[in-house]
Amino acid sequence: MIAQAQNLLISQNLPIEHIQSSDEARFGFVLEKLYSIFENYEKQETPVFLYIKDGLVEKMAYFLAGFATRPISFGIAGDSASGKSTIAFDMIECIEKFQTKYQLDNIITRINTDDYYYDRSKEVIAAGGFDNFVKTYDLDSPDALELDLLCKHIEQLKKSQPVCLPKYDMSGTAKRYDNCIPAKPGKIIVSEGLFTLTDKVKNAFDFKVFVEVDEQIQKERWFKRAEQRGIKDSAAQMYNDIMDKSKRNIRPTKANADIIINGDISRTLYKMFVVDILDVVEDSFLNRV
Repeated sequence: MIAQAQNLLISQNLPIEHIQSSDEARFGFVLEKLYSIFENYEKQETPVFLYIKDGLVEKMAYFLAGFATRPISFGIAGDSASGKSTIAFDMIECIEKFQTKYQLDNIITRINTDDYYYDRSKEVIAAGGFDNFVKTYDLDSPDALELDLLCKHIEQLKKSQPVCLPKYDMSGTAKRYDNCIPAKPGKIIVSEGLFTLTDKVKNAFDFKVFVEVDEQIQKERWFKRAEQRGIKDSAAQMYNDIMDKSKRNIRPTKANADIIINGDISRTLYKMFVVDILDVVEDSFLNRV
């Protein structure tokens, strides 16, 4: 099992010189535990995972067993109302509880992809307001975001270098404040958004996650959210427009994913999965198996 796993790691350009005979027991323990966890959640009545790329479990074992000397990065993408933000927040919540339990520091760094929208405040003023501006400007396109900068910031954090992140004003000014939010490099870097797995930024992530959901469930969620936001008369038009753009810009990035998560799973079940993964870290690293 160890030799096969090492071959998979080599195929992913991960160094294995640290996995010597003294470390094989811990690596083997983590790998076996992960195999069992993933198999369990694949067998649920509503499966957590719709796709797992070959070598993903072995790669995760490599990081969780402590062989990597740098932070690990997760990119989470999916359609509007797919559940990607909820999945990201639940993951962060579970990790933060783990951090508190063991009184650890700088475990997780979150990067909000939406903060990388280009500053278009001058264009908004020239158009006479945000509503007029978006009539001719497409916000639902990867070209609306400075993904090169996002990629640069993630790579800096992976090198354990602190960065100052931008902050985008979502109130309708289209103003972006650069070098606004200090971010320390945590052991885990998480970024989620519509365009997180696009070609410009995908290689910055060690683990690429796509959240897929049944279209009817997605539609129901979207219209419920629109109602909460006071969108009524234009809701149907907006939904159809968003879905058309998704087919062009978002769904094709599913092909870049290492793992596809079922966006229809219960939050409780997903949190149980994350906690089970953290238990492996607790047993193998903190308790030094």
